[in-house]
Amino acid sequence: MNEKQRKEQSQINQVDPADVKSEQENLQRLKSKTSDDFLKYFEATYEPPNMKKAKKRLRKEVEYHDDFEIEEQFQGLGNGKKFLIRTYGCQMNEHDTEVMSGILTEMGYEATTDQNEADIILLNTCAIRENAENKVFGEIGHLKALKRENPDLIIGVCGCMSQEESVVNRILKKHQYVDLIFGTHNIHRLPQLVYNALMSKEMVVEVWSKEGDIIENLPKRREGRIKAWVNIMYGCDKFCTYCIVPYTRGKERSRRPEDIIQEIRHLAAQGYKEVTLLGQNVNAYGKDLDMDYGLGDLMDEIRKIDIPRVKFTTSHPRDFDDRLIEVLAKGGNLMPYIHLPVQSGSSEVLRVMARRYTRESYLELVRKIKEQIPNAALTTDIIVGFPNETEEQFEETVSLYHEVGFEGAYTFIFSPRDGTPAARIEDNVSEDVKKQRLHRLNEVVNEYSRKAMEKYKGKIVKVLVEGTSKSNDDKLAGYTERGKLVNFEGPKSAIGEIVNVKITETKTWTLDGEMVEETVAEPVEVI
Repeated sequence: MNEKQRKEQSQINQVDPADVKSEQENLQRLKSKTSDDFLKYFEATYEPPNMKKAKKRLRKEVEYHDDFEIEEQFQGLGNGKKFLIRTYGCQMNEHDTEVMSGILTEMGYEATTDQNEADIILLNTCAIRENAENKVFGEIGHLKALKRENPDLIIGVCGCMSQEESVVNRILKKHQYVDLIFGTHNIHRLPQLVYNALMSKEMVVEVWSKEGDIIENLPKRREGRIKAWVNIMYGCDKFCTYCIVPYTRGKERSRRPEDIIQEIRHLAAQGYKEVTLLGQNVNAYGKDLDMDYGLGDLMDEIRKIDIPRVKFTTSHPRDFDDRLIEVLAKGGNLMPYIHLPVQSGSSEVLRVMARRYTRESYLELVRKIKEQIPNAALTTDIIVGFPNETEEQFEETVSLYHEVGFEGAYTFIFSPRDGTPAARIEDNVSEDVKKQRLHRLNEVVNEYSRKAMEKYKGKIVKVLVEGTSKSNDDKLAGYTERGKLVNFEGPKSAIGEIVNVKITETKTWTLDGEMVEETVAEPVEVI
């Protein structure tokens, strides 16, 4: 490593954009003080989510660091020790867990699924809905007995919840046996943070309110060798009024195209069969780059890489442009599966949500997609019971579902998140009404899923075999190109391969089938 690289590495591992050094000095002065003093310090220095300020944040030039490595003093720190990471939330969190697992592994730690033998337990959290937070706090409570039995156990809370002031305050007040709290922007500092937690007798808290730079070459410990996630961008600039993500994940920052393509080529060389491109708002990719280059251009290049399946999530209708549709229509290894969250079928509700599209423009986008990609399977996200949603507005959502004919949906009752504008809206709709509406919507969702599945009866589909079925160890399970789960009988040697399966039975959410020889004369059906 030359002098310039050493300087860059020092910046990566030791310096916060907001001047971590002074923060650490302040923390050291608090070591001898009480938890109440620490809480007062945190409340005084932490800035909670503020939409007006956050929307004014500057698009400063993002720095890219290519030479991440674990400093010598942290290498071997985990020799003979084990770690466990519990992950909550989206694919982005799952991918963050892969990175943290990779870093801990390079420090000498070994992964375990048994909390009783773990030396470090990290809870990688989600802040999207209240229910997710409740699960995490329930788990923190359960770990107290484990900490009592093993005082040397390091318990850490990271991920999106850690970026929320109310969460950190609650941990500081009620769960003082937690050793480590860190946010989403400083995962690359995990070696230093673990070291600090091991050496300190006080809770270590490092939550950056400012976004970090982009750190390439972070180690990853991926689960399996079949499917892989590749992060192409971070953050979101949409500021939907119900969503905490722009505050917890920061502004949009795109990775360089060449770094993404190199990573995918490496995965292809390793034999991976499927890659999912990740981003909080994945089709805003490239808008912050100093070039005319978007997700469609990136997909067009990835399309030429020898990897069987490529898809992306999650997209925003406002950024789903004609170039992307044009590229997806070329097919090949680009999967005809598009997750396109609509959230509501009412233009008025969409306006209050600050989604910045209308019912009509969403339906026009769907028309374009179906026209150019006739075999595309469309799925969506829907929020029921947004504050003051009327019965008529709810029925507009149901009618939009019928009009589009989605093949699946993730449906939720609105969950207010502290610091977001929607959380401050006085709501006149009862929880019982919201639950009834969710039930009614889910009946429609199930109906359309069942109809979509029925079309597969007797057809032959290509299935990427991921392992054994969750419901029956004697069967295999995998997904079609259009995202349908198939359970079927076949040899274990088929795991990790793409095989032909004839569908014998259809259910609401899954398909049953039997594996057929590749030389079968009957053609594979495109639904």
